[in-house]
Amino acid sequence: MSTTPSRIVEEAGNGKVEIFPLSVAPDFLFELCRFLFEEHWHEIVFGSCVQGAVFEIAVDAAPKKVSLFDGYLTVDFGRWHFHLCIGENKGSPRNPTPADLAARRRTARAEMYRNLSADGVPRSWGLRFFNGAGEQQMTVFLPNPLLTPAMKPSRPPNFDRLALWDELRRRCLGLAPDPLDRTARGFPCGG
Repeated sequence: MSTTPSRIVEEAGNGKVEIFPLSVAPDFLFELCRFLFEEHWHEIVFGSCVQGAVFEIAVDAAPKKVSLFDGYLTVDFGRWHFHLCIGENKGSPRNPTPADLAARRRTARAEMYRNLSADGVPRSWGLRFFNGAGEQQMTVFLPNPLLTPAMKPSRPPNFDRLALWDELRRRCLGLAPDPLDRTARGFPCGG
């Protein structure tokens, strides 16, 4: 699952966000999501994260099925499921998807990111997916050393909780763990 590593830094509120672009090839995204949801479902929190609304979903069991059909990744937890368009969405022969709509639906940008405080210290880690219109499809919040699994402040930080971030850096970017991540301190949601 390796891509060519690059890095973008953008201003974000009281700090910065460091972005590591990922491939948007459907096979890559499917394997990445399958890895996250089948093997690390118990560690991640996911949902939408847009100005004015954040949905932080944590699940109590592994998904029953992770599949891909007509460009849509489906992660099925039994009683509920979600879809994410990561590939070509053709529609049906009787109702084909118009090309402009298919392009809007599909993941056009995927990235690993870490939020940095104003002084450049990491505060949170995750992945984001954006459609062809630049709208956020989903955020996957990774385990945070500044928080316990119960989302309470961890004092001191538990840097073992960076294991999934480190694994994704290796698998997706070909990068070793970054010592900067081990400088995290404080509460990730405050100033």
